[in-house]
Amino acid sequence: MIGHIEGKILRKEDRALLITTGGVGYIVFVTPSTVLASKTGGDASLFTHLSVKENALELYGFLLLEELAFFRLLIGISGIGPKSAQNILALADHKTLASAIRRGDSAYLTKVSGIGKKLSEKIVLELKEKVGDSGGSDDVSRAESEALLALEALGYAARDTRAVVQTIAKETARPTAQLIIRRALQTLGGN
Repeated sequence: MIGHIEGKILRKEDRALLITTGGVGYIVFVTPSTVLASKTGGDASLFTHLSVKENALELYGFLLLEELAFFRLLIGISGIGPKSAQNILALADHKTLASAIRRGDSAYLTKVSGIGKKLSEKIVLELKEKVGDSGGSDDVSRAESEALLALEALGYAARDTRAVVQTIAKETARPTAQLIIRRALQTLGGN
């Protein structure tokens, strides 16, 4: 099993990085926020999960060990495969997701393509006791959620706004929905 990879980023794609190490290039599936945080030609250091399928070996990469642990909790749920788990982690960071699950906010998870009401309720039910205390990320989670909904109401696609909203929330000491929306509009509008 491949548990960690370090190397140079040869190419960035929408949801993957091509990382070369020891003369071999590995395609590592990552979240959009990881792609944004990476530079072509720069160094990469990712914790990984190797998914073995009948016809493929797929490597999923995470900047933090906690993200990998959350990913593994998700794929432990019947009906959630690695791609669905990665899509859930693309919605928000693991702390925000854990906070939504602890609150029982299954509607938050239905924003992910392929995750319907029943499956989101199953995720909340199975993980509510397994996710640890967030240390105050509930407010950030609400602010991110409100900002995403507002940006979608303004006509922006969720796939375009998620990474921007997550980055703004992480970089801001006390993010409010209004602050995130304002900065996101500046970023998305090119100002």
